[in-house]
Amino acid sequence: MAVMALAAVYGAVKGVDVYDALCTGAMTGLRTMGRILPALVCLLTAASAFRASGALEAFTTLLSPLLRLLGIPEETVLLLLMRPLSGSAALGVGSEIMSAYGPDSLIGRTAAVMLGSTETTFYVLSVYLSAAGAKKSRHALPSALCADLAGFLTAAWSVRFFYSSIFALP
Repeated sequence: MAVMALAAVYGAVKGVDVYDALCTGAMTGLRTMGRILPALVCLLTAASAFRASGALEAFTTLLSPLLRLLGIPEETVLLLLMRPLSGSAALGVGSEIMSAYGPDSLIGRTAAVMLGSTETTFYVLSVYLSAAGAKKSRHALPSALCADLAGFLTAAWSVRFFYSSIFALP
């Protein structure tokens, strides 16, 4: 409440129509939500269909020996798949993981660190490469996906190290 009052006083001193600025900001936020929401709904629906069809379980079973060898919890497979595509969908998947296993579990902590250690690769590449006018970008995607893999591995290993060592949080 104090922040809003301070913003109103600051706007009044600067001669800004605070109500108009608030309405303009809200409209911009709604437009942004309108652009993001359809893609988010489609990705979350596709992720749910992928899970409900049994394809996620089959894919996880196929990858489980490799995941165990790498120290990545099997429950994070959907997050591994969604994070390079959409930050919003990955956040939804991460939220589901934390709801199911708890934020203080090894799986929940690993998911949280994975969300913070990796990037929405396809979005970032499309925005940055088009903004830079890059013509030769064939190595960008493999490099970015390798960086994501490094982030996923480091997240899993660091959480496992800190969670199971004397540095573990209570």
